[in-house]
Amino acid sequence: MSMRGLTVFIADLRKCRVRELEEKRINKEMANIRAKFKESSLKGYQKKKYVCKLLYMYISGWDIDFGHAEAVNLISSNKFSEKQMGYLAVTLLLTENNDLLRLVVNSLRKDLDSTNELFNCLALHAIANIGGREMAETLSGDVQRLLVSPLSNSFVKKKAALCLLRLFRKHSDVLPAVEWADRLLPLMDDPDIGVVTSMASLVTALAQQYPRQYAMCIPKAIRRLYRIIIDKEYPIDYLYYKVPAPWLQIKLLRLLQYYPIPDEETMRTRILTVLHSIVNNVRDMPRNVQHANALHAILFEAINLIIHIGCEPELLSQSAFLLGKFLTSRETNVRYLGLETMAHLAGTLDNLDPIKRHQDIILVSLRDRDVSVRRRGLDLLYSMCDTTNSKVIVRELLRYLPMADFSLREEMVLKIAILTEKFATEYQWYIDTTMKLLSTAGDQVGEEIWYRLVQIILSNEALQEYAARIALSSIRSPGCPENALKVGAYVLGEF
Repeated sequence: MSMRGLTVFIADLRKCRVRELEEKRINKEMANIRAKFKESSLKGYQKKKYVCKLLYMYISGWDIDFGHAEAVNLISSNKFSEKQMGYLAVTLLLTENNDLLRLVVNSLRKDLDSTNELFNCLALHAIANIGGREMAETLSGDVQRLLVSPLSNSFVKKKAALCLLRLFRKHSDVLPAVEWADRLLPLMDDPDIGVVTSMASLVTALAQQYPRQYAMCIPKAIRRLYRIIIDKEYPIDYLYYKVPAPWLQIKLLRLLQYYPIPDEETMRTRILTVLHSIVNNVRDMPRNVQHANALHAILFEAINLIIHIGCEPELLSQSAFLLGKFLTSRETNVRYLGLETMAHLAGTLDNLDPIKRHQDIILVSLRDRDVSVRRRGLDLLYSMCDTTNSKVIVRELLRYLPMADFSLREEMVLKIAILTEKFATEYQWYIDTTMKLLSTAGDQVGEEIWYRLVQIILSNEALQEYAARIALSSIRSPGCPENALKVGAYVLGEF
């Protein structure tokens, strides 16, 4: 049923050309609503209409200091539209510590126990949106019972799982998550993929805090991935641009990263088969943006799992090859994720050759238009540096330093200093590079960097004459920074 009075009120406000006229109309309506709320014969429809007007005022930026009790009363109505408006008002107008919420708890419990599934959903929405500690302590058990009940519809289970997730994230200490493990985990095998998707989010959060108690999620996740990707078992409704249930695939791949690869041979073989299938099926990206985005999201999560497993050289090599292709993508987000994931990969590989093949492209990323891509490029260069490529990388970083964003310079200076000392094979190169860093970066170089340079010069007598010549040349240059002057003064004064 439409509310004509609400429509007229909104139209009146839109006609107001200045704020003073709008305020006058708001105050007039508030006075009318206050008077109406005092009438004992006010019907549910009228109460709903006036509460809805108050909500419109509230979301338009006006303070509302009355009508809360009427909103709470609407929740106890047996009409869906009135109950819905009551719950909406409560979630918008009341904070989780408001005393009025205690009056709502009984109505929430009644709606959770109702056989009307729409009432179940309204209550779950309200609990998740308010999410106070007292509500979590009082109603989390009712939400859990609704989730595991064989009588609950799939769409109710999905909402119940996400409601529990919200309560767990806010008040994990008041939920008996360990005791619930045996009852929650079977839902990972639910025939409805929507329920499994919601459960994957909940179980991922629970497994992070209680990995041992929720370890049985591993075979369930692997079996589901195998059925979707290898056996092609999925409802047609969950086919998104030719990609089956991409959100569920991503969640399950992420969940598996919290556990080591299974020792049981069947499970181990299945997950490796799944990963090989994902990597091998994404050689050429489709032109359709949505299709490509879904494939990219799954692939990046699969590569993260491959890196986590870390003991499959063929998969790691294939991952490095694919990530290298993504570095030249036209999509900024794909380039960013490619650099970020490759840096993650570089931190786990014993042999960096698969990544070094893309070194020239990675160096180009330092000049990308997007600062976040430039930052990820810097992180990757730092991660992939070793004695064989340190001189090239440090030289390019020094060349880029004067034009780097101010927000990047301090981090870049520190990384250059660390790489120079860590991978120096010649002391003269170390002195030349550090002095150039001091001269280029100026005051952005921390004192610990030039302190370390002086210590190395002091402990190597054969370097002292060379260091003195370099220091003299440096301080003679116009605009020599203070830190370079300090090194020059110390070295020349000593030697």
